[in-house]
Amino acid sequence: MNQQVTKQALSILTVPAFDDNYLWLIHNGRDAIVVDPGDATVILQALGQHNLSLKAILLTHHHSDHIGGVAELLTHFQVPVYGPAHDGIGAVTIPLDDEDQITIDSLDLTFTVIAVPGHTFGHIAYYSETLAAVFCGDTLFAGGCGRLFEGTPAQMLNSLDRLAGLPAATAVYCAHEYTLSNLKFALEVEPGSTVLQERMIREQEKRSHNVPTVPTTIGLEIETNPFLRTRVSAIVERLVSTGKILAGQDEATNFGALREWKNNFR
Repeated sequence: MNQQVTKQALSILTVPAFDDNYLWLIHNGRDAIVVDPGDATVILQALGQHNLSLKAILLTHHHSDHIGGVAELLTHFQVPVYGPAHDGIGAVTIPLDDEDQITIDSLDLTFTVIAVPGHTFGHIAYYSETLAAVFCGDTLFAGGCGRLFEGTPAQMLNSLDRLAGLPAATAVYCAHEYTLSNLKFALEVEPGSTVLQERMIREQEKRSHNVPTVPTTIGLEIETNPFLRTRVSAIVERLVSTGKILAGQDEATNFGALREWKNNFR
């Protein structure tokens, strides 16, 4: 676990879990909130190690690697569980819709909810202007995006557009260490991008020392993430030249073709 960001006495702690998940603890040295606690054991260990008291749980979507630790945590801490109103999570005590705002009083921290359907039907993200950070679950990844398990290409494209509209310096706290495989695909899509080639070198260096590649930033993703660049002419031309689409398709079709290409990329 490594301390990553400190702003206005608030810190964000990276808690690795399973094979490639990142769980997030936001704290002020005394009180904490956890985002997507798929594993209670590692969260309880982190809370104990840093002498933190859990005050709230924030959930982005219903997949087990994001909510699997909630029940156990609630046996230790009686705290509110914030989560999407439309994603079928029974543990949620405070259901949230698009553009809702929540404030965690003990941290004096406010989040704006952004509906980002696509990976799941009711997926949400949490944006904090104070932290200049967005916690986006499995919607936007470093160099990629989530699979479309429940939503449509048009929904996911709109969701990514909304995230891309955040300030460029916004830190992106996604939930998985998928970056190198995502960038390998991105280089297949945009093989001539020097910015992307340079990013791959930097991220490979981090992983060679077991350093997380997350958080990334909205600005870096706009420059190098193909799923935020599906309207770039070079990417459209690449989709056409590789037979993934016909020329003149609409934006959602182009996005869906790119996502399907990634699904089958090795």
